Amino acid sequence: MQNPFHDKEIWFLTGSQDLYGQETLDQVADQSQKVVALLNESDSIPVPVVWKPVLQDSESIFAALTEAGKQPEVIGVIAWMHTFSPARMWIRGLNALTKPLLHFHTQFHENIPWNTIDMDFMNLNQSAHGDREFGYILTRMDIPRVTVVGHASDKAVTERIGVWARAATGWWEAQNMRVVRFGDNMRDVAVTEGDKTEATIQFGAEINTWSVNELSEIISQVSQSDVDDLIQEYQHTYDIDPILLNERKESLEYAAKQELGMRTFLTGLNASAFTDNFQDLGALKQLPGLPVQRLMAEGYGFGAEGDWKTAILIRVAKAMGYGLTGGASLMEDYCYNFGAGRKKILGAHMLEICPSLTTAKPRMEIHPLGIGDREDPVRLVFNADPGEAVVVAIAHLRDRFRLTANVIDVIEPDHALPTLPVARALWEPRPDFDTSTCCWLAAGAAHHTAMSTAITLDHWEDFARIAGVELAVIDEDTTVRNFEESLRWNSVYHRLHHRY
Repeated sequence: MQNPFHDKEIWFLTGSQDLYGQETLDQVADQSQKVVALLNESDSIPVPVVWKPVLQDSESIFAALTEAGKQPEVIGVIAWMHTFSPARMWIRGLNALTKPLLHFHTQFHENIPWNTIDMDFMNLNQSAHGDREFGYILTRMDIPRVTVVGHASDKAVTERIGVWARAATGWWEAQNMRVVRFGDNMRDVAVTEGDKTEATIQFGAEINTWSVNELSEIISQVSQSDVDDLIQEYQHTYDIDPILLNERKESLEYAAKQELGMRTFLTGLNASAFTDNFQDLGALKQLPGLPVQRLMAEGYGFGAEGDWKTAILIRVAKAMGYGLTGGASLMEDYCYNFGAGRKKILGAHMLEICPSLTTAKPRMEIHPLGIGDREDPVRLVFNADPGEAVVVAIAHLRDRFRLTANVIDVIEPDHALPTLPVARALWEPRPDFDTSTCCWLAAGAAHHTAMSTAITLDHWEDFARIAGVELAVIDEDTTVRNFEESLRWNSVYHRLHHRY
């Protein structure tokens, strides 16, 4: 995946007014630039923060926020009221705002200068009530935002801003995403369906369908030399079952052709996510397993059985987690362990789990697949690394989309799985299996999820706030009673919010 941050920036806007005089405004400008410098020194914020001149009136505010909306490289805006910036000046600009907003409630000095503080200092450092004025107008205008409180030198503060910056980048990806559907959705399945037009309105992603045979034609044109080069790469990267380099080499070569053809197809359309469906394989000889796994590892979003909504989520998770330890993948709840001790969930899919979930060397294998009516597919087999993770599902509930997120702990399998021919993850959901499962079912959450071991619930909460989409959270503090009550209130809020 190309670095999603390399050509992006965040604008830093400082609010004040001309009442204070030029000397004070010069101090405001100097101090706000130093705050920006502190933010840019942090390794936690992946996008450069760009200082903009101090805003003193409605005209300059409107111009700055309008210009931010026009610039494709701007993924978000940070606003700080250094002194006191009367909020009515911000109304025109906020009405024009089209980029995610972070309200940074801070001040230049970390501590009060007890021995020297005077009214000049107080007049210069008024953000304690200047930001309250700004918060009022944001609330009155129902402007979605993330608020971060603290000093710019505080690591916890810059880490929190970094989470928002990653969520804003995920939103940029969603807004500029093209999803290629190779064929349609799996027949008669409800939760993988949805309103693609509404998804474009809500998230920005373009979702369209191409014939599987168009892909098959591209695959048939792949050269043998390119296949040979790719197989050499496989040999350096994976532990390959010797059968694939000998009597089943033809199957491996076809999987390599699929990978090369799919990459060519997606690149040609500037697509960053895709789906396929084992019920609609056209002239393909294998259900793509290895090719999908490797494309996901490169950063593509993917949804099985035509699940374009999950493909969007995985691409967003890939972007938000870029450069962090861990990965993101399609996941599906498959089997439960009800035995002694803590109950567990075994997640997998027919073939398509992303190897970014492991630091071990995956094993490349070939096995029969009793679905899809095609030749045996090649796939990578591994266990996901232990650690904290989040699984997020998306469902379309007629009048809105709902994200459901569960914080989980991926663990090592209790025993070896010598006859399970797919990649997998074993986890314990928080707060516990029974509560998590009851809440998941109550939310109508999908069986396909985007599992991420790189990003946290905070990233998804910021993304949902930016997108204006419902997020139902299941974590260590969840109870069934409170969760179901929150779903009822969420339904009321979102229906009224969309109506008015």
